[in-house]
Amino acid sequence: MAAMAAALRGPVARFRSRTRAWTRGTRGAANAVGAAQLGKKVAVADYVEPSPRGTRWGLGGTCVNVGCIPKKLMHQAALLGGMIKDAHHYGWEVTLPIQHSWKKMAEAVQNHVKSLNWGHRVQLQDRKVKYFNIKASFVNEHTVQGVDKGGKVTLLSADHIVIATGGRPRYPTQIKGAMEYGVTNVALECAGFLTGIGLDTTVMMRSIPLRGFDQQMSSLVTEHMESHGTRFLKGCVPSLIQKLPTGQLQVTWEDHASGKEDTGTFDTVLWAIGRVPETRNLNLEKAGVNVNPENQKIVVDAQEATSVPHIFAIGDVAEGRPELTPTAIKAGKLLAQRLFGKSSALMNYSNVPTTVFTPLEYGCVGLSEEEAVALHGQEHVEVYHAYYKPLEFTVTDRDASQCYIKMVCLREPPQLVLGLHFLGPNAGEVTQGFALGIKCGASYAQVMQTVGIHPTCSEEVVKLHISKRSGLEPTVTGC
Repeated sequence: MAAMAAALRGPVARFRSRTRAWTRGTRGAANAVGAAQLGKKVAVADYVEPSPRGTRWGLGGTCVNVGCIPKKLMHQAALLGGMIKDAHHYGWEVTLPIQHSWKKMAEAVQNHVKSLNWGHRVQLQDRKVKYFNIKASFVNEHTVQGVDKGGKVTLLSADHIVIATGGRPRYPTQIKGAMEYGVTNVALECAGFLTGIGLDTTVMMRSIPLRGFDQQMSSLVTEHMESHGTRFLKGCVPSLIQKLPTGQLQVTWEDHASGKEDTGTFDTVLWAIGRVPETRNLNLEKAGVNVNPENQKIVVDAQEATSVPHIFAIGDVAEGRPELTPTAIKAGKLLAQRLFGKSSALMNYSNVPTTVFTPLEYGCVGLSEEEAVALHGQEHVEVYHAYYKPLEFTVTDRDASQCYIKMVCLREPPQLVLGLHFLGPNAGEVTQGFALGIKCGASYAQVMQTVGIHPTCSEEVVKLHISKRSGLEPTVTGC
């Protein structure tokens, strides 16, 4: 999907504008609304290019329509299934086995998504932001051309333009049948909630899990998933997808460890091999905007400016930026304030917290252990860690083998906290709170001086006292 926002001077036959931003969904809407609130006349150009399977969606971008929001709701559906199974331990009489309706869940999720689509439209309208449902591309450095689904062409001009078109899922086009029969989304998160609602789910993993994240934590995530029913085919690469007369899909793959070929039959094949920035159809060369030729992302500076000073790029489409909705929204708001609000505040991309919503959630902020060692050297890094058992797991005797926390610090006093990694229930809520302290330069001693809230999983963070360097095995803490 591509979208564009602009602070407009006023219509002069072809809609001349003082400032325009090209945006996608939530990120673009935030930038557009920010500029409009500062008194500028703004337009948004937004368009969803159908997926290879013909899927379309409304205003709000990937996060709202096919990303964070529906994913988290379906993750919640799976968690509820687990809670229902545990309920009899707490005195609830529940008839087993329980049944799950995909249709009912999907309808509920889609209804919420549609309400968000409508909310974004209303927000733009309330702020008097002009909305164009057009697929836009550059004509020159101040003008874009948009084409609607009926073929009508609209020209929009502006003194400032912001590109926030995001990215789309990557397909392995070298694999026959991949685009014809596959769908796309997020690997471990989808696999987790699909297993959780009772579906037989297999993850084919060519190399490491959760690339870019702390690998000890990532391994614990997959261990937990395996122990709860998700099957993993490690070191395997698919080579062919064929549709059988039954309608099922036969997948052929090669096991790199053994060198042998194998096949399996599945109802659905979901690709989760990364995303590509939505830049190829923007005609950036006509505006003089430079991209990284290796990944096609737009090169930007600390001001979010591209190689053309009045054209900016925010979010996933920009080189070196976290592919996270909240960072793009924040960057868009700050950009609007710099352009029109006499602010000089820049977006700070360090210590941005995030969470992977696998069945056992993984939240993190700051550096992974590998990154800390690479940056500071093994001898200058101290890692405090512990396993713990959430109180909620005790009555039901749930396995807490992978509930684990580690804090990565500089070894020299005052032992500045470089990163926090939390694996367990409500990881996003836990990580969000500690992210503030780490953003403010918290030390290990300051964290240890913090009083925990009892009984919570969060309090286990402020009780970390065993260092990996000591060689002592971390004990399992909890209530």
